[in-house]
Amino acid sequence: MAPVVVEHPELPAAIFGIQPNVPVMHQVVTAQLAAARSGTHSTKGRAEVSGGGAKPWRQKGTGRARQGSSRAPHWRGGGVAHGPSPRSYRQRTPKKMVWLALRSALSDRAASGAVVVVEDWGLSVPKTKVARQALDALGVAGKERVLVVLPRDDEAAWKSFRNMGERVAMTSVEELSAYDVLVADRVVFTASTLAAIAARAEKGGTAAPEALGDESFGAASPPVIDPTPATPGSEVPLASPPEVPEPAMSEEEPAPPTEGDEV
Repeated sequence: MAPVVVEHPELPAAIFGIQPNVPVMHQVVTAQLAAARSGTHSTKGRAEVSGGGAKPWRQKGTGRARQGSSRAPHWRGGGVAHGPSPRSYRQRTPKKMVWLALRSALSDRAASGAVVVVEDWGLSVPKTKVARQALDALGVAGKERVLVVLPRDDEAAWKSFRNMGERVAMTSVEELSAYDVLVADRVVFTASTLAAIAARAEKGGTAAPEALGDESFGAASPPVIDPTPATPGSEVPLASPPEVPEPAMSEEEPAPPTEGDEV
């Protein structure tokens, strides 16, 4: 069964019609690939290699160069000098930058006509053969890499497309990234996923700072609470700032000291 293709879909201009920001896309994709690294590489230094506790030979009189340990980096079986150690390659990327990179990637694909919108896949049961016929009906070439954006609750579509090899990738609206869009030759949305990403754009692409629990957005300082215990059923009042008394000013200035007066 061939899917119903939306001939002239209304793509939101805020997502599919902006000027692609290539430097931002590069930075976000680089950070995503760096975060995918496991960082489990490890080597042993001269202090971690077993052995080498005794001096190989005496300091003088042998005619050979002086050596202090047989586990030095220039020895066979010795430790590695300046070798890699386990580390994290994650980079901090602002959420607004990630959202801008995704919109730039989608705008680039939309400008080249690589964004397709279908009404529904029409899969009631998981069937890879039907899913392959649906992609063929869309005109997808054999070597093209396709990114299919699916709803989370469409279990039949997820199971149908997951067995089609590396050329077909699946993702949801919540997990859609700029890297997934850029490595795909064609991006296929359904009407529901297109509406979901449009709703995401109306919210600015990110959740509210209160929902994220991030204090870096300039949250207000907590109010000062009156330490007086409140009675049951009454609200805790906010303590007003203490009043600073003004210094008393005398109207008459003191008379200057006369001669003979002790200072």
